[in-house]
Amino acid sequence: MAENEFVKIRRELHKIPELGFKEVKTQRFLLDYIKNLPQERLEVKTWKTGIFVKVHGTNPTKTIGYRADIDGLPITEETNYSFQSQHEGLMHACGHDMHMAIGLGVLTYFAQREIKDNLLFIFQPAEEGPGGAQPMLQSDIMKEWLPDFIFALHVAPEYPVGSIALKEGLLFANTSELFIDLKGKGGHAAYPHTTNDMVVAACQLVSQLQTIVARNVDPLDSAVITVGKIQGGTVQNIIAERARIEGTIRTLSPESMKRVKERIEAIVKGVEVGYQCETAIDYGCMYHQVYNHHEVTEEFMEFAKMQTNVDVIECKEAMTGEDFGYMLKDIPGLMFWLGVQSEYGLHHAKLQPHEEAIDIAISLITQYFEHKGNQ
Repeated sequence: MAENEFVKIRRELHKIPELGFKEVKTQRFLLDYIKNLPQERLEVKTWKTGIFVKVHGTNPTKTIGYRADIDGLPITEETNYSFQSQHEGLMHACGHDMHMAIGLGVLTYFAQREIKDNLLFIFQPAEEGPGGAQPMLQSDIMKEWLPDFIFALHVAPEYPVGSIALKEGLLFANTSELFIDLKGKGGHAAYPHTTNDMVVAACQLVSQLQTIVARNVDPLDSAVITVGKIQGGTVQNIIAERARIEGTIRTLSPESMKRVKERIEAIVKGVEVGYQCETAIDYGCMYHQVYNHHEVTEEFMEFAKMQTNVDVIECKEAMTGEDFGYMLKDIPGLMFWLGVQSEYGLHHAKLQPHEEAIDIAISLITQYFEHKGNQ
């Protein structure tokens, strides 16, 4: 497709991915762009590496919020883009470059046109970790400018361009990282009786963790415990003194998350006793479920279905995690999937979302905000 302004912006942002709370270049790029917009009705404030932009309405009775996340991932890019990441080992592999370009597109539209109600654009750092939504929500700026409604989107490689997908109620799961460290007693492989082998302990622990979903979670509920990484030992003939397990927990209800963590802690305590070792559990980043508010979602879906360039798909909930859930916990609103039709999925080194989706999203959101902000 011919490059429009916001496709060009997406490509520039794609070159400079940065990790959570380190988005210095990204924040500078966004601020430089915003500075060149008409400033008569704009008010800009920064928070850490994030940005708040308030568009003052002509006769406001409410404030409508829009959130775009801005961080990248520690992934080495493997696309054939001419605008590949210039930051070694980092990539916008979750589409946040698309999210920012869309957010700037909507902001540009309303910086140039009057609207009755206030709009609040939130460019949020650290969605991928350690989590920027919850502390941003608690900031003095957010408390002062707290929106009455809030919206966000997330690119979806599995849906075609021209489509959006959403549902009322639960959209994304409760998620938590999981890190478990084990420390025993190392020694020579010829004298195992003088050691406490943490590779054996870790393997046993992984097997036991998999029983939690099968035997401690309501079959009508859903949960997933994934162990994605195990580290232990130094060389082949030394029994490992230390091991580390890294994974994630995903549940469809907060109650199941609490229950799963209780069982993990009990099992780890049993391994500690059984293998005479020390253990430590760290849950890392924990994200609240994304729950789309019924009335707001129904209204948005009805509006979107009337648009000729958008196909609205009613989807099922997913085990994906998103810290926008913290904002929806306190503010009515919704998140939707934006179809970008890529062979490779989210967090893949070869993710290449179709850029045509940028204009589609900008058009849909601006039209909806004009509708809702002029009521």
